[in-house]
Amino acid sequence: MAAVSGLVRRPLREVSGLLKRRFHWTAPAALQVTVRDAINQGMDEELERDEKVFLLGEEVAQYDGAYKVSRGLWKKYGDKRIIDTPISEMGFAGIAVGAAMAGLRPICEFMTFNFSMQAIDQVINSAAKTYYMSGGLQPVPIVFRGPNGASAGVAAQHSQCFAAWYGHCPGLKVVSPWNSEDAKGLIKSAIRDNNPVVVLENELMYGVPFEFPPEAQSKDFLIPIGKAKIERQGKKTKIYKHPSILVKFNLEVTVINMRTIRPMDMETIEASVMKTNHLVTVEGGWPQFGVGAEICARIMEGPAFNFLDAPAVRVTGADVPMPYAKILEDNSIPQVKDIIFAIKKTLNI
Repeated sequence: MAAVSGLVRRPLREVSGLLKRRFHWTAPAALQVTVRDAINQGMDEELERDEKVFLLGEEVAQYDGAYKVSRGLWKKYGDKRIIDTPISEMGFAGIAVGAAMAGLRPICEFMTFNFSMQAIDQVINSAAKTYYMSGGLQPVPIVFRGPNGASAGVAAQHSQCFAAWYGHCPGLKVVSPWNSEDAKGLIKSAIRDNNPVVVLENELMYGVPFEFPPEAQSKDFLIPIGKAKIERQGKKTKIYKHPSILVKFNLEVTVINMRTIRPMDMETIEASVMKTNHLVTVEGGWPQFGVGAEICARIMEGPAFNFLDAPAVRVTGADVPMPYAKILEDNSIPQVKDIIFAIKKTLNI
């Protein structure tokens, strides 16, 4: 008791420090949430918040989703709001677009964005252009979501990145979450947006857990579409990452998580280039007409160009259809060694 009474007469901060040392106190472990569960949580909260929101797609209901992203939603909301569809992207994407025009807010899941090519007319000609062609009278508040980019061992027809494809089209907003915080905040913002939003998720990241900050646990948590996040500050160079690839080595780099492909946050990129004087872009898609190419072009055309001390360097997937063989597949997508090589090249070290 004497020890406690002695402590209470000291400042609270000093007391806290003494207790930590005396009882070997450690901070509680941060909440860990997988990307899959973060998307699920975001959709669940929006389904609960707005009865106009519904989810449709192949296997999303009774099977809980091909990747278990919609796990538990059918049992909670029933057949009218979690809807299994036939294997017909052209058909159910068209139904979803029509529902959005009628005032609902559909979430249209493609089992993989490779299959969205079956519905490209609905996504581009119907969803993306109607708001503009109607003079702002007919919004199309729809979300197209599902796994995008390289998968594992499924070869050329199932391992494509569609960021450049959909980012090319005016009328769409295109987001690409990396971690769990991104995934929840962006899916909720996408559902609430009056424009069609393409949410490009990463299949290989679904089961990866990330720290989930307290603010992300709120039902009001949103990440604004069109705003990048600086994941790491550095002095030497700047990495744009899509999809995100973490680089851990001694060079001081600024790592920017773009989060949104369209509209692109060029202000953040330009400010970083003006600070670091170098630029390396990283993406999983093909090099020709890619997202990195667009960033490099805009830097060349804009005020940050004169701040570059060396040419910008792109790190991309190989300019080939994805091979099936494991060793070839690994060499067709960006690896850490490729990023390190690019940074050393641009720094001339």
